[in-house]
Amino acid sequence: MVEKREPPFKLDMPFSEALARFAQTKPEEINISANKIMALAPKMASKEISRKGPKGGLIPLIEKDVGGIGMGVLSDGTPYLNQRGLGALCGVMNAHIGSIGAQWAEPIQKPRISLVKNVLTKAGFAIPTAPHIEIIHTGRTHFCYPAEICLAVLEYYAFDAGPNRQPEARDNFRLLAGSKLRELIFSELGYDPSGKDPRRFEKWHERIAYNYQSAPKGYFDVFNEAHTIVYELVQAGAPIGDNIVVDISIGKTWAGFWSDNYFDAEYGKRKKWPHRYPDSHPQATSNPQDSWCYPLSALGHYREWLQDTYIEGGKFAHYLKGKVARGELSPSVAQLAISIIVPPQIEGPTC
Repeated sequence: MVEKREPPFKLDMPFSEALARFAQTKPEEINISANKIMALAPKMASKEISRKGPKGGLIPLIEKDVGGIGMGVLSDGTPYLNQRGLGALCGVMNAHIGSIGAQWAEPIQKPRISLVKNVLTKAGFAIPTAPHIEIIHTGRTHFCYPAEICLAVLEYYAFDAGPNRQPEARDNFRLLAGSKLRELIFSELGYDPSGKDPRRFEKWHERIAYNYQSAPKGYFDVFNEAHTIVYELVQAGAPIGDNIVVDISIGKTWAGFWSDNYFDAEYGKRKKWPHRYPDSHPQATSNPQDSWCYPLSALGHYREWLQDTYIEGGKFAHYLKGKVARGELSPSVAQLAISIIVPPQIEGPTC
């Protein structure tokens, strides 16, 4: 029998207790499997700390308050603490962390700013223009301090702040030095920094196994044409499964478009073909389900419609917003998916 381990942190525990639990956790317990994987990193972090701001396309992909410490992961894979969380980690008030940001770029550097920057330089990081990434998301401003910045500030309050040294900072630094803070954030948020966890495609692969011959010869099926959109949704962190079945939305919308334009007369009659859901889906109770298949001669028209009408015309965004409203998808994942799949509208040169 496999022993069930609890994660180091719990939402309802004080941060001191959470860190004590973390200190007792074996290294192999702190990995990408500590919680359910909810999102995937597009790339690993490098020695260049990301500086994209509100116009740079970054959004908080996952956010969570763990034991009073606000943490998250940005859409480029950067793990961070919020300003209040970093203050709590260092044992100082939120305002002290805010003043580091305000004084970061002053021409004459205050000693603590110089010391923090020196820590970053010794660790091999280029000095960013600001210690935080400022992002406006869901109507409010987020000050996201990357894990590398957090450790540099934590080290300052642990050892270099003179009479302002904090025992909490010293204890926390000993627990979280090196890559431990990154590992902790990823573990608590259920985030796979490698982007290689195979379980993210599990539900979709189950459906493919049931329906790889989902259309007769000479016909195509919307299910087998939805792979690209599903892939991008998974990469954005969407939990593809029995609640998010985007091919149903596409199929119903295309079926209405087909009928409204009398395409039976133009391309030939469509026909029904059985579609089956895996046992892991509640839809399986009514298997097999009739699904429309369309003549291959209409495939080009379908793909143009998918791009121009369903994706760029706003129907895809409307589908995701409905999932957000029903609590089946997080707003940040929906926004990221839209930014990936819906191309930006670039105006051509005027004559």
